[in-house]
Amino acid sequence: MIEIHPNLYIGNEHDYEFNVRRESEWCVVHACKEPYHRQALGYTGRAAPKDHPEYLIARRGNRLILNLVDAPDPAYIPREIIDTALEYIDASLRAGNRVLVHCNEGRSRSPGIRLLYLAKYTTRLPRDDFIRAEEVFRSIYPPYNPKSGIRGYMAMNWSRYDGHGLSDQSGKSR
Repeated sequence: MIEIHPNLYIGNEHDYEFNVRRESEWCVVHACKEPYHRQALGYTGRAAPKDHPEYLIARRGNRLILNLVDAPDPAYIPREIIDTALEYIDASLRAGNRVLVHCNEGRSRSPGIRLLYLAKYTTRLPRDDFIRAEEVFRSIYPPYNPKSGIRGYMAMNWSRYDGHGLSDQSGKSR
């Protein structure tokens, strides 16, 4: 588990299970379908029913549970999931909470979401070029190794998250 920004951590399933699970003051983004989304909704087949109201995103207290698979095709990375995760992280941090974003291995989905968070809500990454932002992010979080789907999603949607024009209520850049 690595703190990449004040109170903002990236980790894997082990980090959650053995360091955070029983700590009620933590906010957690489970950036993986298995086992957390499956457990939250209680489905036993291959996937949750598509008409289920929590098909993409479930909330349980201070846990945001994503139906996010590390798919090889960026078309299978739903924008709604990414945007909701970023908003949840920002709101949780603004409320003074510690936040863990984790996936199974802590290499692809959770760091991808964190990279986008840093791009959108901070000035820690270069904003002019996704490749440069990745290089800087890798120096912050060396295990970063996104699979083609999440990386493709970030590259194709970089301009949505690069923080241009984003400011807080005082008008100052965050």
